[in-house]
Amino acid sequence: MLGKALRARYTPLLVLAALMVLVPLVSTSSFHLRVAALVWIFALAALGLTILMGYAGQVSLGHAGFLGIGAYTVAISPVRLGLDPLLCLVLGAAVAGLVAYAVGRPILRLKGYYLAIATLGFGVIVALVLHSEAEITGGPDGMAVSRLSLFGWRVAGATSWYWVTAGALLVGALLALNIAASPTGRALRALHDSEVAAAGTGIDVASKKLAAFVVAAVYAAVAGGLLAAMNGLITPEAASFSHSIELVAMVIIGGLGSVFGTVVGAAFLVVLPQMLTALQEYEQAVLGLLIMVFMIFLPQGIVPSIRAYLMERLP
Repeated sequence: MLGKALRARYTPLLVLAALMVLVPLVSTSSFHLRVAALVWIFALAALGLTILMGYAGQVSLGHAGFLGIGAYTVAISPVRLGLDPLLCLVLGAAVAGLVAYAVGRPILRLKGYYLAIATLGFGVIVALVLHSEAEITGGPDGMAVSRLSLFGWRVAGATSWYWVTAGALLVGALLALNIAASPTGRALRALHDSEVAAAGTGIDVASKKLAAFVVAAVYAAVAGGLLAAMNGLITPEAASFSHSIELVAMVIIGGLGSVFGTVVGAAFLVVLPQMLTALQEYEQAVLGLLIMVFMIFLPQGIVPSIRAYLMERLP
């Protein structure tokens, strides 16, 4: 029974690892590897929302703000503090976690639409600060980012970044799967169904929601730091409201609460626009139409809907 449970838990991780090995074998250019690296980065950021929304049932419409915090920490700290970019990646996660803790304590008392608006306000504030503090952040034009080095190895080129981001996503996915199977994960799912019932069983609802919010922020900050280091440039657009909505859409399209579904959702929203560029001015309209079609016919998300279909058809 235990072996079967472990197989069920880690099968998505094995499928993801196999996919990561396969992609370089079928890619015909470094551009494809760069797009794949972007998929891994945004999937990592969206995994945090999977924990917050899919497990704990809390909505965040300003999550790109934490991505921006992580990205600009990696950009600013080597210049202002003289720190190693790898250390700055850890520092960005810590700063985002502290900000999430400070912000989350008051706003997570809210529920539903009020919580959504409060998180939206946080994201707007972060984006405005990054735009206006030009002396520190470079303003709307952004700022250059020091190249990342891992134990003396300077990460450069599409292939190197592909494997670095793939490794980061695998670690993030493993942690998310373990959280889901832990007592904390079960407590989060309980308050997702009913906060009143969860509180009645002795679960500290406020602390669990805050923990999920902080963990989600750390995921986004690490993804933001990797994005900044890979691009070598970061602008306030990284923390924009549109990116927050994209992260939420990745989680919902792939399948709320599904780790592998989050990766599928990220691939959908990162790769598909690249494929639709030939449509020029109709690109966004077609993309929006496809999202609507998926939500109408696959309301549970791509991965849960496919899983449910196969379960019905297979003996």
